[in-house]
Amino acid sequence: MMAQLIVLAMMACSAALLAGFFGALHPAFDSFSHFRMHLSLLTALLALALLAGPYRLQAVAVLVFAIACFVTTTGALPRLSAQQAVAKPADRITYRLLQMNLRFNNPTPKKVLSLIGRTNPDVITLDEVSGMWAKELSYIAGAYPYRILCDYPNGIFGVALLSRRPFAAGTAPRCEPRGAMATAMIDFGGIPVNVAAIHLSWPWPKEQSWQIGELAQPLAALGETAIMAGDCNAVPWSAAVRRVARMSGMTLMPSAGPTWIHRTLPDFLRRYAGLPIDQVFSKGGVTILSSARLEDIGSDHLPVLVEFTLPTDSNAPEDEHKSALAANDAPAKPRS
Repeated sequence: MMAQLIVLAMMACSAALLAGFFGALHPAFDSFSHFRMHLSLLTALLALALLAGPYRLQAVAVLVFAIACFVTTTGALPRLSAQQAVAKPADRITYRLLQMNLRFNNPTPKKVLSLIGRTNPDVITLDEVSGMWAKELSYIAGAYPYRILCDYPNGIFGVALLSRRPFAAGTAPRCEPRGAMATAMIDFGGIPVNVAAIHLSWPWPKEQSWQIGELAQPLAALGETAIMAGDCNAVPWSAAVRRVARMSGMTLMPSAGPTWIHRTLPDFLRRYAGLPIDQVFSKGGVTILSSARLEDIGSDHLPVLVEFTLPTDSNAPEDEHKSALAANDAPAKPRS
């Protein structure tokens, strides 16, 4: 009886794994893909429990399937040790982008402001910018005078974009439909770059798929050289993230690792068993050098710090775009 129950559980997990590969057909299938890493491990454990019994042939087949599914997620696995970053070009300036889901009711906003001060990013993309954050972010208006805050209808899930560098002459930042995306053309030493902050809703049965369709025009309108970051509420291998990349014509940066878990669970589990749902996209002359998950800031998400460079020639062709990543899970050192 116990073996039969394990077989039923194994087959149910296998069906959920298989459904996740058909997310392009319907967002309901894509919802299963977000837990592919966890389902693969659970399915493999169930299969191992059956190897010594009468269902060993079925167990071997399912075990091979689970391992194959897990392999598709290895790019987002947490890194157990620091890795050498890509060498920074001597003839190019290195810029920093800090991506954070602030958590609308974060009890420790001063941790956020302290992290910003220590990492000194050039541009910041923020999610879950509620009313309380409008006041907190005003304390760093002197350091980040170029900004736009976009309200979401529920007053909680808004986005914001802050920059130390000015907006390109003759341009103005804008909020896209229902405050799910903020865009601005920022002048990086004479090189105009489209920068975007995005926050997608939860997957099906929530409105994520519908929301991506609503953002089709703003995503397609991003310039030839652009970088976009945000909480996508979707993992790198999901149909939702691939759809965003396709609509925007951007390349998804290799994952920095798990960044989210339920706020009641410890940070250790978030780093090693969480979901990698904070994504960074780029195209054109943007070259991603490195990314790192930083320390806990009181949110249920970890901040992600990205270093990138731009071509010295603002007319560089689009095919110069590269997306090289060597992640370092240790907190990045403040820039002098």
